[in-house]
Amino acid sequence: MLITPAAHTSRADGPWVFAPARQARRRVRPPRPAPPGATPPLAAVLFDRDGTLIEDVPYNGDPGRVRPMPGARAAVEAVRGRGLSLGVVSNQSGVARGLLTRERVVAVRRRVEELLGPFGVWAVCPHGPDDGCGCRKPAPGLVHAACAELGVDPARAAVVGDIGADLAAARAAGARGVLVPTSVTRPEEVAAAEESAPDLLTAVRRLLDAPPGPEDAPLGPEGAPRGPEDAPLDPEDAEGPPVQVRQAPRHRPAQGPAGGAP
Repeated sequence: MLITPAAHTSRADGPWVFAPARQARRRVRPPRPAPPGATPPLAAVLFDRDGTLIEDVPYNGDPGRVRPMPGARAAVEAVRGRGLSLGVVSNQSGVARGLLTRERVVAVRRRVEELLGPFGVWAVCPHGPDDGCGCRKPAPGLVHAACAELGVDPARAAVVGDIGADLAAARAAGARGVLVPTSVTRPEEVAAAEESAPDLLTAVRRLLDAPPGPEDAPLGPEGAPRGPEDAPLDPEDAEGPPVQVRQAPRHRPAQGPAGGAP
C-alpha cells in the first residue's frame, strides 16, 4: 500500500522534501566508528530520478509516462533487503520554467512508488539553473536535505546517477557517488567518475559488496537477465525513443564534467 507523504520545505527557497507522514525529522546521526582509513559503513542510497530510476522524459508531469529503467526494481529491492535507507534526489527545473506544478511532481513521485515501492525521502529542487539556489545538483543541497531527513550522515550515503552533476553533488556533500552512464552521459563525465557501473543493479551490488550472480547479466526491460532471445540493443534504443532522451534539453553547462540536470 502506498504511504501518503507529508511535504515540507527546509526553508522558503530550499528544496521540496517529501517523506512519510509518520517519519519525524531527526538529527543527523554521527557515523559509527570505523578503523583508520576505512570508509564509514553505508547507511543510505540516494538515487537520481530521471535516467536512473525511470526513463528520462524531460519535464514529465504525467504518471502514465513513467517507465522504470532496466534493473531499477531489483536494485531498489536489494537496498531494502539490506535494511538501508532509500531516497531520491532530483532536479526539476520544469517547475521554475512553468512546465510543471508541485501537484504534477507529486503525481509522478506516487507512480514511481507504485512501481518500485516507497522511499524514505524525496528531495526535489524546483529551481532553474540561474536561480542561484544551493540545492540544484551539482550543489550538495539535495543530498544534505535527504540525509538530514533520514538521520544519516552524508559520509554514510551513496548517490547513484547518470550524469556528472549527480556525482558532483555527492562529492560536495561528502557522500559516495556512482555513475551509471546512459546515452546522455558525456564521455568526459564517464572519464571523471571515481566509480561507475554498466547498469543500475551492478552499481547497487557493488555498493552492497554483493558477489556477482546470474542477475548481473545484461538486463531486460523489467530488470530480469536477458536470454538468448533478447537481441542486444543499440545505445539509442536502450533508453527509449531518442526524442525522449537525446533531443530534449537537459540544460547542462556547455563545458565541464559536472554537467547539469533537468
